[in-house]
Amino acid sequence: MIRAGIVGATGYGGRELLRLLGAHGGVKLSALASTSVSGETLDDALPAFRKMHDLSFESFDAQALAAKCDVVFVGVPGKLSMAPVAALRAAGARVIDIGADFRLKDTAAYTRYYNAEHTAAQLLPEAVYGHVPWYREELRGASLVAVPGCYPISILTPVRPLLDAPLMPCLPIVVDSISGISGAGRSTSEAFHFPEMNENLKAYKIGNHQHVPEIEQELGFRALVQFTPHVAPITRGILTTITLRPERAFDPAPYFARYEAEPFVRVLGPGVLPEVKHVRGSNFCDFGWVMDQRTGNLVIISAIDNLVGGTAGMALQCMNLMFGLDETEGLRYGGMAP
Repeated sequence: MIRAGIVGATGYGGRELLRLLGAHGGVKLSALASTSVSGETLDDALPAFRKMHDLSFESFDAQALAAKCDVVFVGVPGKLSMAPVAALRAAGARVIDIGADFRLKDTAAYTRYYNAEHTAAQLLPEAVYGHVPWYREELRGASLVAVPGCYPISILTPVRPLLDAPLMPCLPIVVDSISGISGAGRSTSEAFHFPEMNENLKAYKIGNHQHVPEIEQELGFRALVQFTPHVAPITRGILTTITLRPERAFDPAPYFARYEAEPFVRVLGPGVLPEVKHVRGSNFCDFGWVMDQRTGNLVIISAIDNLVGGTAGMALQCMNLMFGLDETEGLRYGGMAP
């Protein structure tokens, strides 16, 4: 039985981990740490989990967590996971960070896009990027995993297999993504206040979004990405539209054959387009495409649940691989629809 702990379990990603771990037959939840509700019982702090775990939240103590846990999930906001992750690794714990701080290998890029100095750069060489279809073998022996961002998973999954396809090398890949409001996290913000977002749809951070260097890094710096994120008045889910310019018409299907055995990638095929409701609450990434004969562009549409397939579910799949379990354990859910 794997003993697991969660740092930052009251955030949306941490809550999803609690939900998924509760159905995992090979995991015992051993510890919860939080700065906001330290000392409170799980029942009081998160009533949705009453009668599921007999635990109270404790203050962060790396040595205590390492003694209780075989693996610790860290789910704190960006720029705040460097210190706890470093302390946990020093204490000997294996760590899965669902935040952003260990995804980028280039500290200069981290400083530019996150406006902060990286204080645990010594750990970057051991951090495995947790995009399972591409790093499965590295994850099997990992001690530190950086779970990808939700937008990047929706983009990298369909685009990375096409790097050797006949695409125009001089043009950027154009990506437009629409995310549910939960992607902004649980912290209150006027921009995501109900009266501001209801009946609204808006773009933000064009040209300087922090996921751009992550995407380009995982594309091997072989392509530039023009990324425009949007937020919509839905709770969860990401729908991404990717426009690529081929040098000539080609069939993308053979490039996606590598995903046939992937348990959580569903290649829908030409003309079959995904919808958020079909992946909601699941670990799946669905995508299909259209080769536009008029413009000559290849247009790919992908869909994920940002809190499961884009965060907690991918983290749990990584944990399963780290400990030699069936990677689908605790994740066998279809999309919740309606």
